[in-house]
Amino acid sequence: MYPRRQFLQGSLSLAALAALGPLLPGISFAADSLIRRAIPSSGETLPVIGLGTSRTFNVDPGGAEMGDLLEVLRLLLAGDARLIDTAPSYGNAERVTGELKARANAEGKLFLATKVSSTGRAAGERQIEDSFKALQSENIDLIQVHNLQDTATQLQLLRELKEQGRVRYIGVTHYLESAHDALLAVLQKEQGIDFVQFNYSVGERNAERRLLPYCADKGIATLINRPFLRGQAFARVRQQPLPDWAAEIDATSWAQLLLKFILADPAVTAVIPATSTPRYMADNLLAGQGRLPDARQRQLIVDAFG
Repeated sequence: MYPRRQFLQGSLSLAALAALGPLLPGISFAADSLIRRAIPSSGETLPVIGLGTSRTFNVDPGGAEMGDLLEVLRLLLAGDARLIDTAPSYGNAERVTGELKARANAEGKLFLATKVSSTGRAAGERQIEDSFKALQSENIDLIQVHNLQDTATQLQLLRELKEQGRVRYIGVTHYLESAHDALLAVLQKEQGIDFVQFNYSVGERNAERRLLPYCADKGIATLINRPFLRGQAFARVRQQPLPDWAAEIDATSWAQLLLKFILADPAVTAVIPATSTPRYMADNLLAGQGRLPDARQRQLIVDAFG
């Protein structure tokens, strides 16, 4: 894996974030300027940049790593974003998310998304109750059936929790292109699914064929994981300077260019890159501002990615 720091460009050499200047001198971010998109089932809007927690939030909730993660969360909020996606299977990530929420006094400011990855109703109930405790929340915005595990059973449980008002939205997830047909089959069969989460990037474009068009047509919100191919995307462009034409879409780093490629599809509701590094959180947020690529510019990104 190639360090992302090799590919950050001029976006990180501007004036400090107004709210968090002491934390990150040299970063510029205009508040209240993130693009927002509607959740079709409700009309509620979400900022297009969120935060994933796989691997990056699996730390000791009492350890030194919490300092940087708290800055990441504060940047998320200062940048007018609010979505955090986590899961019980991510080690300590749910507990860390709940603890950071408490430390940042962020109750009511976040859109909390987690998952259920159990087989059988009783196991699902136990896992979900543990998630409420770990996240230190009486209500969770979104719970998703993780990787389609025991999908019918867990969706029925989630529907009941939604009717009770404990969960606002329900969904399903996967992270492999080979599962896209299975995701589509579930969306076609099951009723009341608000969100679907899957992988999509300039290097993994299978979702363009059927999944994204179906979600656009049927009014299902989409969350995009693996936008940087777990970091491997930066290896593909390691020898290339940022193209001059990136300025046409207000991109000042490769990360922003790659995220803007994804966000250019209007069927994408939000993208959730994971990070534990404040500089990267700020860089990701900048991708949600300004212009997005048109078809010609998207092809330029594809060609540059190689």
